[in-house]
Amino acid sequence: QVQLVESGGGLVQPGESLRLSCVVSGNFYIIAGSAWYRQAPGQQRELFAADTSGGATNYADSAKGRFRISRDNAKNTIYLQMNSLKPEDTAIYYCNAVVRRYAGRPTNSYWGQGTQVTVSP
Repeated sequence: QVQLVESGGGLVQPGESLRLSCVVSGNFYIIAGSAWYRQAPGQQRELFAADTSGGATNYADSAKGRFRISRDNAKNTIYLQMNSLKPEDTAIYYCNAVVRRYAGRPTNSYWGQGTQVTVSP
């Protein structure tokens, strides 16, 4: 089985930074893609930042210029660097990994449990 464990959330003041981490563990061949979603109170979960094994990245408009997704394949860890945080960034952030468990086989999508980020004066 594949498991994702997130860390790095917390309470920060506006303008500060946080780095979220997501460790992917278990038996698998490769991480084909990764993403961060977030869910603010009373809202649906939304795709926030994503990357592919080819290195392409995509961001929601509210994330562009402030947030950066990256991945360390040697450590099987996905990161989200968040700078210039705003109160409206307050949400639960979820890590998603598209994993190919065996070479030549289809991929599967896995989720972390979520980590709370609160931005407040």
